[in-house]
Amino acid sequence: QNNDFLRNTVHRHEPPVTAQPIRILAEDEEVVVVDKPSSLPVHPCGRFRHNTVIFILGKEHGLRELHTLHRLDRMTSGVLMFAKTAAVSKRIDEQVRLRQQLEKEYVCRVVGEFPEHEVVCEEPILVVSYKVGVCRVDPKGKPCQTLFQRLSYNGSSSVVRCLPRTGRTHQIRVHLQFLGHPIVNDPIYNMEAWGPDRGKGGKIGKSDEELLKALVEEHRSKQSLEVLGIGEEDLNSSSESKDCENSGDCTKSAEADPINGSSCPAEDEKDPERNDVAACPLNSDINLEMLEKDKELSLCGNPDGQTGGKGWEEKDPLCVECRTSRRDPSPKELVMFLHALRYKGADFEYCSSMPEWAMEDWQE
Repeated sequence: QNNDFLRNTVHRHEPPVTAQPIRILAEDEEVVVVDKPSSLPVHPCGRFRHNTVIFILGKEHGLRELHTLHRLDRMTSGVLMFAKTAAVSKRIDEQVRLRQQLEKEYVCRVVGEFPEHEVVCEEPILVVSYKVGVCRVDPKGKPCQTLFQRLSYNGSSSVVRCLPRTGRTHQIRVHLQFLGHPIVNDPIYNMEAWGPDRGKGGKIGKSDEELLKALVEEHRSKQSLEVLGIGEEDLNSSSESKDCENSGDCTKSAEADPINGSSCPAEDEKDPERNDVAACPLNSDINLEMLEKDKELSLCGNPDGQTGGKGWEEKDPLCVECRTSRRDPSPKELVMFLHALRYKGADFEYCSSMPEWAMEDWQE
């Protein structure tokens, strides 16, 4: 009735991320360029809200209402570029589209001795699951091309320079897996679920459904489902996830199997290492004040707002996450050896420093 006050209090279990700071590489009145750490998603999406590049830049650097000019997968580190206004974002996007003069350079550390000569992989890539974010080489996939060049070899693993000529989902990671040199610590494409050869040459020996279930079970046993962008509640629920990478163009169909998720025909050409799991619009004007209010409301059962009281520690018996006990990941589990080293357009070029794991004499 009139003057009634209704309040719905929820709490969230946000997955852990690395504590490495976000370094600002360049900033002017139009753009800001940062060096993104591994494990941080770009936007608030899925179960991530505070532990995101957008939110941290707003809270710690006062950079608000940023617009993404390209994206990186959550586990990929490196150069990430934002426009400060929608007009700048649109202008740069049109420049890139018209001139087609955009170069992206990555470095990664892969298993084994990569060939010394330049390797070009042109295998087509097919999305197996948008929800879990898994792709594989398949003749029915979309055409793509990646150039690889070995930079060093330390006796067990190689540092490889990667130049993607197209922008398919997980393109670099899938092509390296196909070549038999997956990224050393890739939590998807260097797993036992792909078979004894780990997907080399496209040989998997499983149906897509069997592959997804094997990947989920392998991460479940390691208590690392967050890597796949899913939690126990997703596996225990038959409802379809509302998350979709694209900004509303998806044709969603309810799936009984939460692993397979929704069907999404759209796939952008912006970045080969973007994360199709994360449900983020292309240009999000994130209302940081709203997220701060969410934080205040999340102090469950503690009216004085103190985080150390009994109410903060109480567990919700209806929450699957509250009933699940998980170990904290180690720092090295939050890093994947794939780094966006350089991002170059017709009128700009931004570079980050070489990561420590890419040094010639590095040993694990």
